[in-house]
Amino acid sequence: MHQDTDVVVIGAGFSGLYALHTLRDRMGLDVVACEAAPDVGGTWYWNRYPGARCDIESIHYSYSFDEQLQQEWTWSERYAAQPEILAYLNHVADRYDLRRGYRFGTRVTSMVWDDDTDRWTVGTDTGDAITARFVISGGGNVSIPKQPEFSGLETFAGPVYATHAWPHEDPDLAGKRVGVIGTGASGIQAIPKIAERCGHLTVFQRTPNFATPLRNRPADPDEVAAVKKDYPEVRAASRNSFLGVPYPAPAPSALEASPEERRRRYDEQWDNGGFGIMLATFGDLLFDKDANDTIAEYTRERIRERVTDPAVAELLCPDDHAFGTKRLPMETEYYETYNRDDVELVPVKRNPIEEVTATGVRLADGTSYELDVLVLATGFDAFTGALTRMGIVGRGGVSLNDVWAAGPVSYLGLMTHGFPNLFTITGPGAAVALYNNPLAIEDHVELATRAIGYMIENGHRTMEPEDAAQAAWREELNARAHATLFPQTDSWYMGANIPGKPKVVMMYVGAAAEYRASCAEVVDDGWRGFAFEHAKASV
Repeated sequence: MHQDTDVVVIGAGFSGLYALHTLRDRMGLDVVACEAAPDVGGTWYWNRYPGARCDIESIHYSYSFDEQLQQEWTWSERYAAQPEILAYLNHVADRYDLRRGYRFGTRVTSMVWDDDTDRWTVGTDTGDAITARFVISGGGNVSIPKQPEFSGLETFAGPVYATHAWPHEDPDLAGKRVGVIGTGASGIQAIPKIAERCGHLTVFQRTPNFATPLRNRPADPDEVAAVKKDYPEVRAASRNSFLGVPYPAPAPSALEASPEERRRRYDEQWDNGGFGIMLATFGDLLFDKDANDTIAEYTRERIRERVTDPAVAELLCPDDHAFGTKRLPMETEYYETYNRDDVELVPVKRNPIEEVTATGVRLADGTSYELDVLVLATGFDAFTGALTRMGIVGRGGVSLNDVWAAGPVSYLGLMTHGFPNLFTITGPGAAVALYNNPLAIEDHVELATRAIGYMIENGHRTMEPEDAAQAAWREELNARAHATLFPQTDSWYMGANIPGKPKVVMMYVGAAAEYRASCAEVVDDGWRGFAFEHAKASV
């Protein structure tokens, strides 16, 4: 089936839904949207594992573009669980009649630019070919799973579940011997819940993470009412904060504070829960190793308080990276889970998993663990994974994968030189991993759709970054990152979790307000750094 349209939108999560609404309903453009899943939700459609929930407060982890939407939706918990977030996105899709714009069960498999017609041809796994002036990719930054670094999964006799694609009908784990591989953010959420359901749980941990309490609770009606009363001011404060959430301002330095004051601030935010422990205590934690050591040791002390067996506690205490330089997971009863008699922690960094067998997992030294069920929580090919699997070919037949062979390059995380009229929402080089995602997505969708509107109004045929502007943005990303502790840690922030993937700065390491200011300056200066081609003269 062939169709010609103005814009192709990829994805039906926060990015795709808002892009479709803006382009179709506000700008009056013809839009075809594609989504691999059978329905809307994006990452919240797929990630249904036990314990899955957001770790940004629900009142902030939501759209801000429509005041009526903000007023009519009320969250039931401080941090919403996956079913409620999915219900919210379904509500948005219904409210704005977005489903009729989608081809569900349709995965984009190719995207080829035609220099003669200045249009993209988007191919799908259903055999469709859609030509369009513009493409907006909202495929997500953590949507493509990391492939296991061990063999034998296909030989395992029992079921294998992955946190990124959990069955819609929750599996019965009662009495089963379950193994979980991975202790990142998803694993840390899932492990306590799985332990409650199964007969015996074995956790295979390669690298322990600093995890701090979430402190979830039912939503407080008075707090909700206060936020709804002042939502415009709350959103403005959010966009002018570091993470896109209006946490209290931190004190300047952990090193300048007395030991008593440090402890008071850490205790206060530990007890309050959420990202305040990193962002509302001291401003130098991500910049000064000595300052970071104070919060790292504090967290290790709190872990040791909660885990009964001192040897197990030490296995759970990170000692190879600075606090917050890997994605900081929020936890609920995670450490107490290891006090259960039916839970075993197996360190596999020095004695790695050699293979999965028919009956379980075998380590390099020959030790075997008998299992009935295996759960993979091994992370994602973040930032680039979705884009490099779409078969994107730009000007002159050059593939995006080749251009990004040494690491992704972009301008503002929005576009890449040689790939005109292709907008990558919160793509590599954007502010996203350290920015409340729904607000970051809104910012980026509005930047992309504003660019499309500008092109249409001014008769421009194509838009893409200038090579020099793209190079300057790479220098900006590197300078900001290397002023912090992030590059000293091997993490998915740096692409280091995927074997063979270039280790480079994958994101804008800076405050949300600073990134927004950079984008605004570019736009106000006539879209500085972007090259435009005018419409071809008709013959």
